[in-house]
Amino acid sequence: MNRAELADFLRHGRTRLEPSAVGLAPGARRRTPGLRREEVAALVGMSVDYYTRLEQGRGPHPSRQMLTALARTLRLTDDERDHLFHLAGEEPPRRASGSGHVRPGLLLILDRLHDTPAQVVTDCGEVLAQNAMASALAGDVSARPPRERNLVRRFFTDPAARALFPPEDLAEHARSHVANLRAVAAARPDDPVPGALVAELRSASAEFARLWESHEVAVRRASTKRFVHPVVGLMELDCEIMLVSDHRQLLIVHTARPGTESYERLRLLRVVGIQDLSAHGA
Repeated sequence: MNRAELADFLRHGRTRLEPSAVGLAPGARRRTPGLRREEVAALVGMSVDYYTRLEQGRGPHPSRQMLTALARTLRLTDDERDHLFHLAGEEPPRRASGSGHVRPGLLLILDRLHDTPAQVVTDCGEVLAQNAMASALAGDVSARPPRERNLVRRFFTDPAARALFPPEDLAEHARSHVANLRAVAAARPDDPVPGALVAELRSASAEFARLWESHEVAVRRASTKRFVHPVVGLMELDCEIMLVSDHRQLLIVHTARPGTESYERLRLLRVVGIQDLSAHGA
């Protein structure tokens, strides 16, 4: 691990990034360009002390998950991401295997969608990035342990994840998750990721195991979904899904039709979400 070069690279990446590029308000006058250390730490999900030590060349060896989060927060290109891993003494993720790195341009699009929930998800259900509205709708994924960031795993193993939807809609969501995962697993028989998730859920969830035996196959498509938010209530949202990168990542955007009650509630969610984020940062 080259601590001095890693520290310099992180400082350079932080100072070249404008707050607006990561969805932050410019705020008060800044003495130095770019993001503050505490802003980077908050976006990555690490303590300010940990990040400060990394920039000072005296930090511990960061994990691969932490390096991936740093690359995403600093909007690094694929080549810059690989360089970051090399400086930390790690082998960069193989690009052909769907490493989870989200391109800077896609993250910029995500941040610009400030009035509607949007997130980047792998075809196996792993949430890689989400904007503030997606966090307000379904919770901040970055605050959860890595294993709890998969939408399919959480749906079948965590009752709190199912509470996001009306009870009468749960059966259809379950069928959709299983049918999509079967399509992904069949398309990539040599990839251990979808196979391992299937094996885990067949053991952990009787519902998943039963649905898996039905052999339904359906790739995730655009649809209309209903969400139950504890503050703003029931919302019916149109779910648009766009393939990105090597077709193993999806940009999922939820919108409400203007003039509907759901549209007004989605506008209210934006206000509620901003208030919650402000309170969290206080």
